[in-house]
Amino acid sequence: MNAVVLVGGFGTRLRPLTLHTPKQMLPVVDRPMIEWVIEHLARHGVDRAVLSLGYRPDAFAEAFPDGTCAGVALDYAVVAEPLATAGAIRFAARHAGFTERFVVANGDVLTDLDISAVVDFHDRAGAEATITLHEVDDPSRYGVVQTDDDGRVVAFIEKPPADAAPSNLINAGTYVLEPSVLDRIPDGRPVSIERETFPAMVADGALYATVDGGVYWLDAGTPETYVQVQLDLVNGQRPTAATSTAIDPTAVVAATATVRGSVIGPRAHVEDDAEVLDSIVMAGATVGAKARVDHSVVGAGASIGERATLHALTVVGDGEHIPAGSCLEGTRVPSADS
Repeated sequence: MNAVVLVGGFGTRLRPLTLHTPKQMLPVVDRPMIEWVIEHLARHGVDRAVLSLGYRPDAFAEAFPDGTCAGVALDYAVVAEPLATAGAIRFAARHAGFTERFVVANGDVLTDLDISAVVDFHDRAGAEATITLHEVDDPSRYGVVQTDDDGRVVAFIEKPPADAAPSNLINAGTYVLEPSVLDRIPDGRPVSIERETFPAMVADGALYATVDGGVYWLDAGTPETYVQVQLDLVNGQRPTAATSTAIDPTAVVAATATVRGSVIGPRAHVEDDAEVLDSIVMAGATVGAKARVDHSVVGAGASIGERATLHALTVVGDGEHIPAGSCLEGTRVPSADS
């Protein structure tokens, strides 16, 4: 089975971590985010995936020099300019020569979705396209979906106001598409699958949906969810990934330091009497003596000075230095305007 994985965005919500690194190449505990996504696809029979790339495509090729990831053969479709979701899917699938139904996944969504069951539903329904739905408390950030008793979609509304959403079932970002869907997508311009393609298919009665059953699902594209998805992995919230280790074997944590509910990356140092709480300290970073990092992210090679304090989702970019005694609250270093 083939798949298209959407990884072309600039990852602006995760800056400064993504100033030089594509979002899907950021580490999630002990491997790049994209590897978690591909590994899950492989569990459900995907043996070839084409990555729809835009920003820093070289980073992916360098990470997987033999052209495989988690046993899945990789192909790269690099768009010269943004094509939006439908345009990127069309470009990638045509680039790879897909002639049978295929799966589409978002490269920043980590989920335990039973993709095999979604494909089975798609085939039984005779659908042209099937989308997966996930229940959330606030649907206003997503595409909201209504279906009939057979699973046929009767309404697809992209990002409605919270008080006007017709349901709390959202588009979870995993699709099964027939090749005929590609013919619905105009060439040569950006096309949103959520705002153009899916609503047109609703009008034709060709779009179906199935609920994911409340399985684990998280869009890891913000600092808050980027932290959460890693803590979920190491704290046992995702049993399918129980092999993850919170503190890398090459990291050095002083005997008097406190590390709780956190991920400490390769070759990182946490010095005497420092505290790292519910946070991510990436490869080669240093947390100085008596510093406190609380619910924050320290980028690769960054250094936090002695007695400095980071909290409230402060994000320190790769190689940055936070002076001793600093107190940062909800800050990004460098700032988004830098």
